[in-house]
Amino acid sequence: MTSAPLAARLSVPSGPLFFPVTAYGPDGTVDLVAFRAHVRQGVEAGAAAVFACCGTGEFHALTPEEFQECVRAAVAETAGRVPVVAGAGYGTALAVRYARLAEEAGADGLLAMPPYLVVAPQEGLLRHYRALAAATSLPVIVYQRDNAVFTPETVVELARTEGIVGLKDGVGDLDLMQRIVSAVRSEAPADGPGEGLDGAPDDFLYFNGLPTAELTQPAYRGLGVTLYSSAVFCFVPEIALAFHEALRSGDEALVRRLLDGFYRPFVELRSQGRGYAVSLVKAGVRLRGLDVGEVRPPLHEPAGEHVERLGRLIERGYALLEEQEKVREDK
Repeated sequence: MTSAPLAARLSVPSGPLFFPVTAYGPDGTVDLVAFRAHVRQGVEAGAAAVFACCGTGEFHALTPEEFQECVRAAVAETAGRVPVVAGAGYGTALAVRYARLAEEAGADGLLAMPPYLVVAPQEGLLRHYRALAAATSLPVIVYQRDNAVFTPETVVELARTEGIVGLKDGVGDLDLMQRIVSAVRSEAPADGPGEGLDGAPDDFLYFNGLPTAELTQPAYRGLGVTLYSSAVFCFVPEIALAFHEALRSGDEALVRRLLDGFYRPFVELRSQGRGYAVSLVKAGVRLRGLDVGEVRPPLHEPAGEHVERLGRLIERGYALLEEQEKVREDK
């Protein structure tokens, strides 16, 4: 790990946040060679951070031993160039175990997945995440989705908790997110605990964590949420980088072109099957030449016709970038 705080390293990202898939060999076991190649390609392509063994990385399908092996491999492959954030989840005891395994493996932070199965009250959720944050020295980003949806008041308490540095939103309720951002800004103490740049409310990080977050990122930017996960970066990093830069620089023409010509069609394709937010991404990585194997049960591989559509869509996305480059050259 580097000595720079995670919040500081993520606050102004130079590229998309990379959520690599976990590679498996023909026999279904973890393929660390292919996984390291995937991580290496992402870092070299310009990822601002590596979120290993999270949703796209099939955290749910990994044993604790496999999880630690993958996190350790990601840390070794990045070699400090970008931070490595590892997933942690299930019930409190197991989440703590995964957190400690990640810390032993050299991770820079944790993405706290929702607790397993149960729908808990706000007080119970707060106890869960506070226990996880207290279990290691790693800064924690809490993932809001499914059975872990917070009131603004709960997020204020999370922001006041030592070790919790951010919230990743996978719900997509912009009204709720605006109220959360406003509440933390207004009510979290400026000199409160946590790993923020100065402990100030503005140092609490927010992430757009919806599947294919690029599609909704223009709306999230209106709330001041500039960080987002990019599963698409796994297989078309050039497109993901071009979109990220277009957003940053205010190139609305390119943003619209990529949204209309690539991201919206991809989301529509992703909606054709359950679990496609992972399996279709993994198919994309294979289409681009890196054999990362299939997804593990209970996920299932996408239909052949959908993989063919994905291949055509990838070609279309790169054609859009070529068209944009020609436009720039003609100016």
